[in-house]
Amino acid sequence: MGFSVGIVGLPNVGKSTLFKTITKNEIDISNYPFCTIDPNIGIVKVPDKRLKKLSEFSKSKKIIPTAIEFVDIAGLVKDAHKGEGLGNKFLSNIRETDMIIHIVRGFEDNNITHVSGKIDPESDIETINIELILADLETINNGLLKIQKDVRAGKKEAIELQNILEKYKLALENENFANSVKLDENEKKTVKGLQLLTNKPIFYVVNVNENEKIDENEILAGINNKIFIPIKFELDLLELSSEEVQEFKIETKLDKNISSLENLIVKCYDLLGLITFLTTGKDETRAWTVKKNSTAPQAGSAIHSDFEQKFIRASVINWQKLLDSKSWQNATEKGLLRTEGKEYIVQDGDVIEFKI
Repeated sequence: MGFSVGIVGLPNVGKSTLFKTITKNEIDISNYPFCTIDPNIGIVKVPDKRLKKLSEFSKSKKIIPTAIEFVDIAGLVKDAHKGEGLGNKFLSNIRETDMIIHIVRGFEDNNITHVSGKIDPESDIETINIELILADLETINNGLLKIQKDVRAGKKEAIELQNILEKYKLALENENFANSVKLDENEKKTVKGLQLLTNKPIFYVVNVNENEKIDENEILAGINNKIFIPIKFELDLLELSSEEVQEFKIETKLDKNISSLENLIVKCYDLLGLITFLTTGKDETRAWTVKKNSTAPQAGSAIHSDFEQKFIRASVINWQKLLDSKSWQNATEKGLLRTEGKEYIVQDGDVIEFKI
């Protein structure tokens, strides 16, 4: 399964620099608002050290990691929900992503303008959050208008939908995100097509200077899903080898609270509730993305849609136990290679062979 992450924020906070660094794509990162008009899209491999080790074990001809699609979206400004800046275009682009990375500026630089004239991460977040909430509120109000005729006619489905939309409306009017509303599984299916912006997972990246000391209890103190990254510094490191990068980071004595872009990719993966299972053989060693708590047949559908319907059984072993066994035969003799049926819940790091 593929998934996409939208990179959002006010103009000139480092969105396009992050995109260029993480995807290694050449784009315009000039110092002026709305430099990004059409969204830039790039595919990024999810770091997974297990693949190389399994490939060596199987003597695979190639390695295929799983990937994330990153979308660099135009800068948002106050009143975007009314069409200010590139508002409507911006909001429609976010709706098409699975989660949001919200970049806020935490660095001082007199050469780079800030649309509000000062560095204030909390205020920046509030500006964008309000725009997302107002955009969702408009979606909900439009939805309520569309079903009024059916509600008056007493149609059950319309009445059920109205009840859900009213829950969302109440939350949004109180400046709470849509994801604060608790729905059962049937209700979630009913409103899936709404694509509410504030229903998406949001992860915050504070763009800082590499030589800055970070107190994560002071900056965005009430937010858990956050990470501090010196984005321009990471861009400058692109020209260096991996060994030179490590040496340079040690020399600059990066604060322990400052993370790398690799950590960000893994955080996105976790926040979306995804895990990786693996297949390995002489042709290829490959990572496959599935939702947590997927059954073996559901995981098999990631390889081919027929696998879920035609599933018979699966041979399963943890990747590390397979490597420790030195061979498939040893793993089998030790009882580490298990046969699992349709009810088996796939675990992160499972190496699986499907029988259909």
